[in-house]
Amino acid sequence: MRKLFFFFFLIPFIGFSQVKKYPVFDECKGETLELVKDCFFKMTKETFYNKFQEPPIIQNESFKGIINATFIVTNTGEFKLIYVNSPYKELKEEVDRVFKSFPRIQPAQYNNHNIEMQFVFPLVFPLEDDPEPVIIDSYEPQKEDLNEVVKKQSFKDVEFPIHTSQLNIPFTHQRYVDYEYAMHKKGKHTASKPYLFNDVNQLINLDSTKTQFLKPEVQTWVGRKLWNEHLLSVQEEDYWFTMDFLLDLQFGKDDSDVSFTYNNSRILRVNGGFGKNFSFSATIYESQARFADYINQYIENPSLNFRPAFSEGLVPGRGKAKRFKEDAFDYPVAEGYLSYTPNKFLQFQFGHGKNFIGDGYRSFFLSDVSSPSLYLKGKVNFWKFEYTNLWIWGRDLRFPAVVDNEHARKYIALHYLSINITERFNLGLFEAAISTGENGMDAAFFNPLIFYRSVEFNRGEDSGNAMVGLSARYKASDQISLYSQLVIDEFSVGNLTNLGDWRNKFALQLGAKYFDAFEVEDLFLQGEFNYARPYTFAHRNATLNYGNYNQPLGHLWGANFWELVGIARYKKDRWSGSAKLVIGKKGFDFADEAVSYGGNIFQSYDIRLGDTGNSLAQGNSATVFNLDLQGNYLLNPSNNLSLFAGFSYRNLSIDTNTNGFSNGSNIWFRAGIRADLFNWYFDF
Repeated sequence: MRKLFFFFFLIPFIGFSQVKKYPVFDECKGETLELVKDCFFKMTKETFYNKFQEPPIIQNESFKGIINATFIVTNTGEFKLIYVNSPYKELKEEVDRVFKSFPRIQPAQYNNHNIEMQFVFPLVFPLEDDPEPVIIDSYEPQKEDLNEVVKKQSFKDVEFPIHTSQLNIPFTHQRYVDYEYAMHKKGKHTASKPYLFNDVNQLINLDSTKTQFLKPEVQTWVGRKLWNEHLLSVQEEDYWFTMDFLLDLQFGKDDSDVSFTYNNSRILRVNGGFGKNFSFSATIYESQARFADYINQYIENPSLNFRPAFSEGLVPGRGKAKRFKEDAFDYPVAEGYLSYTPNKFLQFQFGHGKNFIGDGYRSFFLSDVSSPSLYLKGKVNFWKFEYTNLWIWGRDLRFPAVVDNEHARKYIALHYLSINITERFNLGLFEAAISTGENGMDAAFFNPLIFYRSVEFNRGEDSGNAMVGLSARYKASDQISLYSQLVIDEFSVGNLTNLGDWRNKFALQLGAKYFDAFEVEDLFLQGEFNYARPYTFAHRNATLNYGNYNQPLGHLWGANFWELVGIARYKKDRWSGSAKLVIGKKGFDFADEAVSYGGNIFQSYDIRLGDTGNSLAQGNSATVFNLDLQGNYLLNPSNNLSLFAGFSYRNLSIDTNTNGFSNGSNIWFRAGIRADLFNWYFDF
């Protein structure tokens, strides 16, 4: 068996004086004071070597990286493992077994009193020859207890404190493939996103995945900031923070009359933490852009049920825009949140940003299609349950919703209960309630255990809008995941035999994911089918639709459509790429008719086509075809800055041109440098 590669970092726990003595093995008795330390390290290594058996999973998954094992020799001479920062349970159990088998030895001493002494014992994989140990640090003892020493060590003495923080990992579909794969194999809850760094770090050694891309040979300040480091990084014993100035610079050309396309975003991003349980993040975007022609048409949509009041457009997923020069847009965005985890069961966040609930590329429960909003989130995770409560303070930007020269407020309360019925089968229960009013969100909606539908019913006639949903996920194998969603919005049980009844409002999703497809490492395939009946997510009171900032909270297309999505993703070293194909059929409204055909969720369903005879994709029917290809090259793993290039082809074949949607095709090339911090959906 190959040897382990160990270094020893000494961290005493109780006290040093002018005379300090290391723990002593029987084989080291009689050595001089200067040689006792070296003998202790030598015997500890030999004892560990003789007993350690590498778990098969380490070799099976070709794991590479450093695993730190923190242990103490107690004041009675016993070895006790404190912590192993490993994503593998099997490795933790093996290291613990080995230390429990160590013999009792003579403890360390201070002023002739027995004391505890703590050490950090790094294991480097794959196993290599072991050099002489090196002591690199020490602490004054008897000023703090062991727990405080461990907490401080996690900030001051680690390279990436964000990996043990309560911060969100920015949610992008490409980036989340590895995280979902690890959770899928371990039978974890996967739907509620974004994930926390600390949670994912228990499954994947994030330090190792990042350090493999660092360039230690780069010595210049500019080179280090470009390839390896944050612009500013401060790590003290009980707090840390980082600051980055990032860019999203994109230039391109489509086949329309638009001279060229671009996006120029300057981004200031600050992350940090105080102690182990509290973290914070803030990101400010200042942006100007001119997009492909079909996106510009969407932004400038003249419909009073889409275009925001008091602005000149709406950039999808980002927010209100004002005119920049003659044919471009200026759209500022600010996001930030506070994150607090009081114990291993509870987690809270309060901030301005996005959330996602679902296992698919799309989600009918809650997607990240809409603009960032103020939210409060509470999550409980214990035994087989993960329970997410989310309260969102949103806006209705439509001209008809303006009240006293202010956008109308709307309030969204959501519950999502994820249950691992078996090791393979997960069931999710979802409900949402939308309300309005000058007095703010009804306090009853802050009850995390109550059934929202009953609250909405008791508040008055049409005082709110409520819907329920059901999700399921099945682990067909370690590589294949099957998932689904069903949302029911005023579904009429009495009219099941008449699907054309307008009250049969529901949406359905079916999908599958294939990780390491065909035994090709890091090849990911996904297929998904989405279906939403006419008038789903709409309401008699148009402000009570299931939307926010004039964009859906669920699927990007709203309702009255079917859609097929096929996705392939692959990564190799710093390179990654994706191919996405979207085809579907949707029914739009006609611009010159005051009739809702059920596709625009921001229209009242009181002006519906009829009570019966409704069919999918009715109205101004359109077939949609989207092909998107992208490639990325990672520059800096610390802030995820990348070079990228993309090609997209879109074709919309619509019966009659309507607000923001015109018959025809569009080819768009683009390239640039960007920090990949969010999903941007142009496949409409």
